[in-house]
Amino acid sequence: MKKKISFSGKGNRADIGDIAIHRILPNRYANAVGPFVFLDHMGPQMLTKKMKAGTGAHPHRGIATLTYILSGEGEHYDSAGNHAKVRSGGIQWMKAGSGIIHDETANPDSQTANPYLHGFQFWINLPSKIKTEKPEYMDIQAAKVPLKQLPDDSGWLKVIVGSYEDLKSGIPNYSEQFLYHIHLEPDKRVSVSFTEKTEVAAFLPAQNAKINDAEYLAGEFVEFDRNEGEIEIKNTSKDVLDILLFGGEHYDEPIVAMGPFVMNTEHEISQAYNDFYKGKYGTINYKNKS
Repeated sequence: MKKKISFSGKGNRADIGDIAIHRILPNRYANAVGPFVFLDHMGPQMLTKKMKAGTGAHPHRGIATLTYILSGEGEHYDSAGNHAKVRSGGIQWMKAGSGIIHDETANPDSQTANPYLHGFQFWINLPSKIKTEKPEYMDIQAAKVPLKQLPDDSGWLKVIVGSYEDLKSGIPNYSEQFLYHIHLEPDKRVSVSFTEKTEVAAFLPAQNAKINDAEYLAGEFVEFDRNEGEIEIKNTSKDVLDILLFGGEHYDEPIVAMGPFVMNTEHEISQAYNDFYKGKYGTINYKNKS
């Protein structure tokens, strides 16, 4: 049985500097899908030397940030001393935990000189028992992202978060969660099954697609019911199709979000701001900045 569509819609513009951003989650219908409480879609756009293509240093607490770069290069710095560059197809994951300051900059891919930026940033809500643990950071280049070829030369599926059949992502799991990138060839289809109570949404970054027999447009966010069932994706165009599927088990603790912090109570939000203003999150050392 195919899962029913709960709703669909497009995000709102939330540009950062010269980077074109569409904020997909939260939206007027949903504050979270499983543990995912935030999704920004970056680009696609061409980068130039004159562009301001960075977030600037800013804090987080209570979440893990995950940046997935389809095209371009992301450079990361944080106040725990981490510095890395992730190129096209790579992932950056940072557990903010008790508090951290980070700065992310977008650049053309240094290996291919591809000037286009296209990517996503998710926020993954952490369970209350680990919201104040020590921060952590991990980067995974494209070659180490688990990938499975789909039957009938239909395309491939990458596991960015969670697991799929015999594949498992290197990103830590603190609850049942998944993020899949499906790449589907023209005139092909794929079906993915989900168990009862699993929260799941799809996002179409650049192409239209037929999902469970209904047509959806590029830029649309589609959320499904929580019954057991399948999501069938058909690529009816002459171009390849990319689509994200993400979600997981319901986050059953209170969610209080304000600015860059996601906690469980308003008091914890207040404490997060107080600790930040007191300098408890540290500072970033940019001595290796390129």
